[in-house]
Amino acid sequence: MDDTPSVLIVGTGFGGIGAAIELKRAGFPNVTILERAAEPGGVWRENTYPGAACDIPSPLYSFSFEPNPDWPKRYAMQPDIHAYLKRVIAKYGIEPHIRYGREVTSATYDDGRWRVETAQGETFEADVFVPAVGQLSRPALPSIPGRETFAGAAFHSAEWNHEIPLAGKRIAVIGTGASAIQFVPEIRKEAAHVTVFQRTPPYIMAKNDGRYKAWQKRLFRRVPKTQLFGRARIFLLAEYATYGMTRHPVLTKAFELRTAQLRRRHLKDRTLRRKVKPDYPLGCKRILFTNDYLPALAQPNVSVETSSIKEITPRGVRTTDGVEHEADVLIYGTGFKATEFLGPMKVFGRDGRSLAEAWSGGARAYLGMTVPGFPNLFCVYGPNTNLGAGSIIYMIERQARYLRQAVEHLARPGVASLEVRAEVEERYDREVQARLSHSVWSGCTSWYRQENGRVSTNWPGLVTEYDRRTRALDPADYLVRSIRAGSSGPR
Repeated sequence: MDDTPSVLIVGTGFGGIGAAIELKRAGFPNVTILERAAEPGGVWRENTYPGAACDIPSPLYSFSFEPNPDWPKRYAMQPDIHAYLKRVIAKYGIEPHIRYGREVTSATYDDGRWRVETAQGETFEADVFVPAVGQLSRPALPSIPGRETFAGAAFHSAEWNHEIPLAGKRIAVIGTGASAIQFVPEIRKEAAHVTVFQRTPPYIMAKNDGRYKAWQKRLFRRVPKTQLFGRARIFLLAEYATYGMTRHPVLTKAFELRTAQLRRRHLKDRTLRRKVKPDYPLGCKRILFTNDYLPALAQPNVSVETSSIKEITPRGVRTTDGVEHEADVLIYGTGFKATEFLGPMKVFGRDGRSLAEAWSGGARAYLGMTVPGFPNLFCVYGPNTNLGAGSIIYMIERQARYLRQAVEHLARPGVASLEVRAEVEERYDREVQARLSHSVWSGCTSWYRQENGRVSTNWPGLVTEYDRRTRALDPADYLVRSIRAGSSGPR
């Protein structure tokens, strides 16, 4: 029987799979992954709306240890990313570790072990608990009066109903986020009319997209390192953008001018152009990449409505100016509950303390991974590890590396648990929040921020800094508890 520390991971997106591969490659096979769905993929399984694609170029939005020479396009579409993740799972032998159809409802640290319960009535136990459910996994629906009264078909973009025909229909789209700017150009091709209800216009950047040619794919396969050039170029550009958003906003002015040029090029109607011009600093909300959205808005069967929504009626959407916009189909492009980390799971740590209580003022974790009072818990893509620019997979790989070091430490004779010291986490959180208060993300309302103003999602620096700070686990940051009864003090 394998006596290495047992690890239970929740989620089979890039975070969960990346963590499992890191552990398995390091010689820790005692890994179980619980997945609520019937197949892996995380957000790339769930988001099947028309036009769904990544807004980070594929050479960077992939595992560094598993480059893919066969990406069809520079910006991969959802089916290609989902297929890539499933191929990685098969190649690294992760499939036998996955238990599908298990939705975790609670996790409790009890007597040195984590006890995890599912909605299916099963209980799993492990030494280490790794929630890898991400920040963009739970769709958010707006609190608009009358939402339940709409007589037509209605759904969220992350729960796309492909059985609803859209041809010849009047479609109301609420929201102009990263999903909406991808599906609006697609659905308008067959819809009678699309009305886009915009609360805040996004900054739009062009996608330097294009299909890879056969000779390029052959080159990538024969000389894999050639893909590193594209990866490095994208990486450096993202770091430059991040530096501007976190340290010197003047550096983002070139990007801002470029977005204005795109609006002038694609929108000849000055009224429409004014409607979609942002009035906040670039980067404060997520920057969106598309070549199709602005041209779609200029089409005769698309209109942009900027009046606030008063209510949803059985026949459509009524705005505060009194106009009722009739619709046959209502699509919510209203994003996700990004700041409700790990919800709706109930997590209880040492002495029965609830994680919801610990995070009552906003989610926080040392290095975005671990929380005082919750021994052997390591989040993947946790608080303050999201990026304003760049690939989250880079961050996930660093977290997986750190998790592996924690498990290596727990594998030492006599070691039962690692619990980050409260003063270490407190000092770290003060630093992160102080730096974020001077970043562009503190300048407007967005899904990066909570209602109390706390930015609980984003990392405040360059990803190279995060790489450096997570490169080596320092045992001095932790209370290291022994297996022996009565020896629970730090060592």
